[in-house]
Amino acid sequence: MNSQTQRLILQGEVGEIEALRDEPTGPSRGVAVVAHPHPLFGGTMDNKVVQTLARAFVQCGWSVVRFNFRGVGASAGAHDAGQGEAQDFLRVVEQVAPEGPLALAGFSFGSFVASHALAALWGQRTVEKVVFVGTAASRFTVANVPLEAHERTLVVHGEQDDTVPLSAVMDWARPQSLPVTVVPGGGHFFHGQLPLLKSLVVRHLNA
Repeated sequence: MNSQTQRLILQGEVGEIEALRDEPTGPSRGVAVVAHPHPLFGGTMDNKVVQTLARAFVQCGWSVVRFNFRGVGASAGAHDAGQGEAQDFLRVVEQVAPEGPLALAGFSFGSFVASHALAALWGQRTVEKVVFVGTAASRFTVANVPLEAHERTLVVHGEQDDTVPLSAVMDWARPQSLPVTVVPGGGHFFHGQLPLLKSLVVRHLNA
């Protein structure tokens, strides 16, 4: 992302995990871990939406770690339909943010994985901020957001997402009374609207 980007090799359940860490210019507010979209459909930590999320967190003073799921890039193992990926997400958190302020974020399949990481971590430690973009609620069983975490959580979805219909996200959010921010005319990858997406995330992080 910039000259401050550091390459990391972390340890997952089935071997090495390839990761990148970006630091803010000033003191860090904490560590944000960001998960990428579906590995079997070209998802990597270099995805444009993932990079946009990383830039938003860095701008707001967070250290950001994004990583390749198992079987992607230099990460060991093979795709595990989310279960192994959630284990790896938790292992990444253990290694890059063993204590202190923590934020979780994900895009598409990454939001599904991050939701289960949030469910596993909640009650054990404080998660300051949560950001789910293009949440893959039509394809996977996304975990509910703990009620106490609602005010800390931003859910953003494109009105015209043809990969994950907005209706599927509303069906997931409605029983929880969890607000969803809808980007008018937005598609799954927010083409032409990444600056708007970034500004929504920055506003949430600074709230």
